[in-house]
Amino acid sequence: MASTLTPATTLTLVFIALLIATTLARLWLGSRQIAYVQANRTQVPSAFSANISLEAHQKAADYSMAKTRLTLAEVVIQALLLAALTIGGGLQWLDDSWRNVLTDHEVIRGALVICCAMLISALIDLPFEYYKTFVIDEKFGFNKMTPRMFFTDLIKHSLVGLALGLPILFTALWLMQGAGQYWWFYLWVIWSIFNILMLAVYPTFIAPLFNKFTPLADENLKSRIEALLAKCGFRSQGLFVMDGSARSSHGNAYFTGFGSSKRVVFFDTLLDRLSTEEIEAVLAHELGHFKHHHVIKRIALMFFVSFLGLALLGWLMNQTWFYNGLGVTTPSNHMALILFLLVSPVFLFLLRPLMASYSRKNEFEADEYAAKHASAGHLIEALVKLYRDNASTLTPDPLHSAFYDSHPPASIRISKLAAYTAN
Repeated sequence: MASTLTPATTLTLVFIALLIATTLARLWLGSRQIAYVQANRTQVPSAFSANISLEAHQKAADYSMAKTRLTLAEVVIQALLLAALTIGGGLQWLDDSWRNVLTDHEVIRGALVICCAMLISALIDLPFEYYKTFVIDEKFGFNKMTPRMFFTDLIKHSLVGLALGLPILFTALWLMQGAGQYWWFYLWVIWSIFNILMLAVYPTFIAPLFNKFTPLADENLKSRIEALLAKCGFRSQGLFVMDGSARSSHGNAYFTGFGSSKRVVFFDTLLDRLSTEEIEAVLAHELGHFKHHHVIKRIALMFFVSFLGLALLGWLMNQTWFYNGLGVTTPSNHMALILFLLVSPVFLFLLRPLMASYSRKNEFEADEYAAKHASAGHLIEALVKLYRDNASTLTPDPLHSAFYDSHPPASIRISKLAAYTAN
């Protein structure tokens, strides 16, 4: 008589198959990226040949390949860690260990188990981040950090993460324990409010813990930017320059905050490299995100996804096979939560191209807005400088880009902007 697979065994097999498949897919995509960049390393794409030297192009190619090789090693380690924590019994061992120490206080014990699992993951990731900063970025001239600054930032990030994350974690576990079958909805409401508050308080209270923000001092640039902001109907708390050069030579600009706390932030490295007209064009692109409500749409999408995720977790936590199929023999609220957080990316991997495509669509819309309210030509000049100075590869593998790149490939983006200049 043929044996029938139990739901737990089925989940185990599906999880193992997906973990292997997604790991191999990520390794394959990374290998494609390295091969594609290497194959196009010897010649600058024609659209950039007038502004980017072969030396700069090859530096970008080598930088991209070095980062991708590091990512390949990280992919393997992360997969092994996930397998060890789940079907390997790691989470169950952590739970048993803390259960022997704290026989009562379920919520506190659960928080300790989850924090330990996150700590293990962070410690595994730490050498990769250190290597990228002090070997890869150092080799290519981007790193400005010292080891002391690196670990000081790490401690600050950890303390801020604990200060913000622990209350949410305890709230989640407390609701799971005593708020009834609709605990997940109450948590979703609290989580949504928390994220909105974070958007409001981050620019003023959290970001200054890691960087210095000073008001923009260049009066000519300031007046031009304020005129552009007024024309586009954008109000901000101020224009600020961030000391990005203290840690890296990469340049950027961004909006941050929500409501009346909105700020326009320029990296000091960006201001050093771009002309006034080019900075204005970059800002117009960022304003395009604002005018097209991209931030609000992303927040709404995040709330929708978190609503579905928490509703699913609310059902899964009552299914014994969910625990047993993922290496946990003692079901509990905190085990349901940490399992869900750990394994969700494996099941959602194939959705990455959809999310990346949506993000690239937003970038095209912001570029079009910039072309109408500033200058497409100046935005092209700014982007070319940023591609060159940040050593961004001009020739990414199309399939790898479809999975991972939130911004359009350089050649496609520039060609669309060039079409606006022709009109």
